[in-house]
Amino acid sequence: MLKAIVLQAQTSFENPVAQVAAHKESKHMKLEQKITMSAAAIALAFALPATLLAQDVPGHKFKKQPMETLAVTYNPAAAGHQIPKFHVDPDWPQIPNGWTLGQVASAASDPQTGHIWISQRYRVIRPWEKAAPPIMEFDQSGKYIQGWGGPAPEGAPYKWPRSEHGIMIDFKGNVWVGGNGDDDEIMKFTKDGKFLSQIGTAHKPKSNKDTDQFWKPADFVVDPKTNELYVADGYGNRRVIVFDAETGAYKRMWGAFGNPPVDPEKPVTGGEGGPPRREPADPNRIPAKDLADDDQGPDHFDTVHGVKVSNDGLVYVADRKGKRVQIFTTAGKYVNQIWDDRFCEAPGGTNLMCGNGETAASVAFSGDPEQKFLYIASRSPDRILIYERKSMLYLGSFGGMGVKPGQFYGLHHMTTDTKGNLYVSEVEDGRRVQKFVFDGTISVPK
Repeated sequence: MLKAIVLQAQTSFENPVAQVAAHKESKHMKLEQKITMSAAAIALAFALPATLLAQDVPGHKFKKQPMETLAVTYNPAAAGHQIPKFHVDPDWPQIPNGWTLGQVASAASDPQTGHIWISQRYRVIRPWEKAAPPIMEFDQSGKYIQGWGGPAPEGAPYKWPRSEHGIMIDFKGNVWVGGNGDDDEIMKFTKDGKFLSQIGTAHKPKSNKDTDQFWKPADFVVDPKTNELYVADGYGNRRVIVFDAETGAYKRMWGAFGNPPVDPEKPVTGGEGGPPRREPADPNRIPAKDLADDDQGPDHFDTVHGVKVSNDGLVYVADRKGKRVQIFTTAGKYVNQIWDDRFCEAPGGTNLMCGNGETAASVAFSGDPEQKFLYIASRSPDRILIYERKSMLYLGSFGGMGVKPGQFYGLHHMTTDTKGNLYVSEVEDGRRVQKFVFDGTISVPK
């Protein structure tokens, strides 16, 4: 049995960073106490304030070797507040039959059973490897329960997506599956893989004006109070769009700040599985660190990659390339926003210090009924930020770039179960899902 990774305070230093738009403490407040990592890892300052773990020797052979400690940071301004404590289970899940996972695009918790479902890109493996089913179900211990999906049978009323992406299990037990290829569809199945219905089809032209079609949808969630399907649409469109989850009827849509969504001026390029989006350096670009404290960012979304609805009726939208999470009422009225590692930029040229410069990949809530904590997956810095959900107080973060348990490589989607455990999927060369076991809360140290 491999030893689990425990969150453990060791030492500290302070580091300035701007994170929350319209937050009274502004970007000049001192944020983080850094926690030392294992002796087998080197702490690196990765721009500000991300912490990375450098490998002793690069390579995937470290995937099942746990670190002695998990890279954790705390916000001294939150001293005395409670913060979740986790350890990672390096033996979760167990993949049977000699199968190999491709890029794990998403994970979802079943509200009825507590089981965890994943959507993985089964085509993205080496020729000699044995592909696992694209849709897989595991119990809490990580035991494989079942799997299904792949090319639809001849004559079927649906086409399986070419690039698997989102998955979610609604309160009725339906399994929703989507892709971010040109299929532009979201499908509903029973838990044993029987097709039920579909919204969207492959189509041209593609536009934010469509009320029955998507453009590379990335994520979706069903609100059990209204049985409405909220879609983060997505890599092509720049909006949240809402449907009746039973009939598929269009209800409403909105863009950033609750504005009407507009089509991008330039064609959509890049995306996962393709070449990185490298653009020439803009000589007029203003680095994020030089922006005014009250700068609110673009008035449109840019890669709407994640969406969740809280128990108290707020919609949290992860604007990945926009590097922020915006919060709305279920009617689409703008409430507030949180910047996610806004410093992280890839302006072009030879600047590769922060990957593709995209951060807010997804959000998740803590498992308590009040959903006290908000988790934000910061893609390029490969770390998870923790906030008090209602006050939006930044508490700390954990993770770092790497392939050991507790590190991330291609941080993507997240989900939590009712016990508060956190599950994180990884694409690119990460190609796994990790379980972070909730161990209660501790006080943020001074």
